[in-house]
Amino acid sequence: MIRIAPAGRALAVVAATSLALTACGGGGNTAAPASSSAAPSSAAAPAAKGDGTLTVGTLLPQTGSLAFLGPPEFAGVDAAIKEINEAGGVLGKPVTKYDTDSGDTTTNIASQSVDKLIAQKADAIIGAASSSVSESVVDKITGAGVVHFSPANTSDKFTTIKDNGLYFRTAPPDKLQGRVLGDLIIADGSDTVGILAMQDSYGTGLADQVAKTVTDGGAEVVERVDYDPKAADFSADVAKIKAKAPKAIVLIGFEETAKVIQELVKQGLPASKHKWYMVDGNTSNTNYAKMPKNTLKGVKGTIPGAAAPDDFKAKLMAVNPKLEDFSYAPESYDAMNLIALAAEAAKSDAGVDIGAKLAEVSKGGEKCNNFKSCVDLLKAGKDIDYDGVSGPVEFNEAGDPAVATIGIYEYGADNKYPTKALEYRTGNIAG
Repeated sequence: MIRIAPAGRALAVVAATSLALTACGGGGNTAAPASSSAAPSSAAAPAAKGDGTLTVGTLLPQTGSLAFLGPPEFAGVDAAIKEINEAGGVLGKPVTKYDTDSGDTTTNIASQSVDKLIAQKADAIIGAASSSVSESVVDKITGAGVVHFSPANTSDKFTTIKDNGLYFRTAPPDKLQGRVLGDLIIADGSDTVGILAMQDSYGTGLADQVAKTVTDGGAEVVERVDYDPKAADFSADVAKIKAKAPKAIVLIGFEETAKVIQELVKQGLPASKHKWYMVDGNTSNTNYAKMPKNTLKGVKGTIPGAAAPDDFKAKLMAVNPKLEDFSYAPESYDAMNLIALAAEAAKSDAGVDIGAKLAEVSKGGEKCNNFKSCVDLLKAGKDIDYDGVSGPVEFNEAGDPAVATIGIYEYGADNKYPTKALEYRTGNIAG
């Protein structure tokens, strides 16, 4: 695997292909048996006992600022469960799934959803999309001896967070996305940069990495504003950027970015005069659809995830024909497969047993890339190395993928980015 280059140098470029992979009703649970649907720490988690049936809960956004990420994430989980159950299930039984809403940080929906999933004896919980939401419930989940597995958390905080060895993610930490975005800005020729970032663990952490990378590359961050995403007005924040007239403007946020963009245009800082860059949390094909034509033309966004084949996209559409975005669907699909394979390797559906085997099934054994082929190897007594749709995964000691890929996308005149990325840059998370 090619190592990410230092700031200001070219990164490994992989040819772009088919599927674009992007960043992340009501609060009630939707109980749905899957057969019908679709980092270590010194503290030990409770010795939860399995009951012979792998029960998975989803904690994904049905409402809130990352609601656009919910449909593809649910579809990824459901596509995996469909294949798992068609292959005989886990430990000889169909996987059971319960869907819940994660909401966002403005509500207490996530905490209520976790309480319900734990009461329903979930062995593993997939979610949340938002790093801040996951941070608010990780203690409750891992403290109950349940695996907490996010397909979309990118905050660097989770690399060192206390998690009883039960927190994992298929999305890479922001240090990689930040390096890719920073190098892209330098390569595009901008030597002055302004940053508008939402003030939370995701926004500030990613902004820190972007700022470091562009500075190391010889550019100057002339203004950085960490704003309240719940603010009713962003005019003062944008005015601070305008006063420094940077050549490049980095937008790090969620759906409130639409309001920030309107203010940028209003104050005379359009993308046609200043180079705008976005990240996984706001690179969306739905948030800006009603804006005037050409508002986002030429804007570039970075999104974790490798290119995926057309047959995977077809699987997702079979689960949800209304999908408009495929953000983090591969990571969700891989999360479900890895949980199932870890349960098979452990011969137990207990969360602590699954957590103990997740790193093992992700690396070091015989290569396989779907549940059926992998579980057949396990039943034959062999070690496995699951390589997923989102990439090789290969968990390190912190439960992070050791190697990952970031796609670079560009918006067209219709304020949407195509499913084909400009390029993919792959590297080691460690640098």
